[in-house]
Amino acid sequence: MEAGKPHYHGHRDRLRARFAETGGRGLADYEILELVLFRAIPQRDVKPLAKDLLARFGDIGRVCAARPDQLTEIKGVSEKVALELNLFQEVATRIAREQVTGRAVISSWSALLDYVRTALQNASTEEFRVLFLDKKNRLLADEFQARGTVDHAPVYPREIIKRAIALDASALILVHNHPSGDPTPSHADIEMTRQVIEIGKPLSIVVHDHLVVGREKVASFKQLGLM
Repeated sequence: MEAGKPHYHGHRDRLRARFAETGGRGLADYEILELVLFRAIPQRDVKPLAKDLLARFGDIGRVCAARPDQLTEIKGVSEKVALELNLFQEVATRIAREQVTGRAVISSWSALLDYVRTALQNASTEEFRVLFLDKKNRLLADEFQARGTVDHAPVYPREIIKRAIALDASALILVHNHPSGDPTPSHADIEMTRQVIEIGKPLSIVVHDHLVVGREKVASFKQLGLM
């Protein structure tokens, strides 16, 4: 280590060199997280913070998807650091969405599932989104509709159909997550989906599916015979 320099400078150089050599293969999760934190915290040993974040949230995905107010509860995490972590979640979501945009969603189903998992599986509160599709089942828009408590997001079926009309959408895919990790649809999920289908039917707006994103799996209403 160069005289007068804090020990973490040499550590940062070595970790960056290992990443450059291997592309990240072989690095522990906390080391990858350290590389992320280097950008926001230039003058501190961030290894303890990386380990604290993983201990609190469980894995890198959940660290980067955590809300800013949750992240800043951890000693050493400023609003700037929280923003940097959330940025990586947004980048991952947009990369996954690019695999779906411009393609017929029905024929790119595995890419769609990858996208909704990336976007929602790590969210700590329930979020509801609607994918609006054109006549060729290409993605017109992916719009956030509601965010709720740990187990509830308020959704208004008529507003969903009204938005579909405004976008000239021919079909929808409903998507929401269960922060508990269990993607099993609830009675409220089933009833809300039925309402959207019934309101859209006279207007020739089809609901292709309702996907419920859990921690490990995605439940499909269509595959479960619920629609």
